[in-house]
Amino acid sequence: MALTMKDTFYISHGAPTLAIDKSIPARHFLQSWKDKVFPQKPKAILVISGHWDTSFPAVNIVHRNDTIYDFYGFPDSMYKLKYPAPGAPELALRVKELLMASGFKRVDEDRDRGLDHGAWVPLMLMYPEADIPVCQLSVQSKRDGNYHYNLGKALAPLKDEGVLIMGSGSATHNLRALRMVDGIVPWALEFDTWLKDALLQGRYEDVNCYQEKAPHAKMAHPWPDHFYPLHVAMGAAGENAKAKLIHHSWQHGALSYASYQFKSAS
Repeated sequence: MALTMKDTFYISHGAPTLAIDKSIPARHFLQSWKDKVFPQKPKAILVISGHWDTSFPAVNIVHRNDTIYDFYGFPDSMYKLKYPAPGAPELALRVKELLMASGFKRVDEDRDRGLDHGAWVPLMLMYPEADIPVCQLSVQSKRDGNYHYNLGKALAPLKDEGVLIMGSGSATHNLRALRMVDGIVPWALEFDTWLKDALLQGRYEDVNCYQEKAPHAKMAHPWPDHFYPLHVAMGAAGENAKAKLIHHSWQHGALSYASYQFKSAS
């Protein structure tokens, strides 16, 4: 009997220092993953990260994932961390097959790329043993929410094959607006609250068209790369999926760590 995953997830991974800073509440949430959030051990993990942005969908096909340090000016200890999870080349080719069968005419294969910090930082806390094969799928920031929702829809069969589908981004992601202040800036709070209400009420169409529907959309996401992983997770869960807010915290006044679980209706 194949392991079936009923749920998909969107994780707000915030700052890379999540990997080392014990004061960040989201760190404790991710460390409690297997005990409190999702006890099932997946056969493989597909991560859609806001840190891999390409013109066409791309998958990484490797046997062992290198740890990519795609950040600058952080403490030296960050650059010594390793997450040597096995690659998932069979899953990568299956992702390509599903996307092409759903009308995505071109899916590229990257045979060098390992895991960027949008993947390895949360996974290091969620699955510290690094023993589950991991594959990454890129976002296309020049496309829209509907496109990424349909990308997710094409991936839905993977849930019946024991694959955990996880989007990794940030519920708000305007790095220029971060402040060392107490309290949350109003635009960030309004966008984040709109998103929570829309998801929990099942208004996925509105979330797909968030640029027109949400307050302060451009301020919350000057570039959409960290938001589109949400649409992929949402699409993979299916149209009648139920959304649940599984973690919520803030950093630097404007960076939301809101994370969501999508439970498939069937």
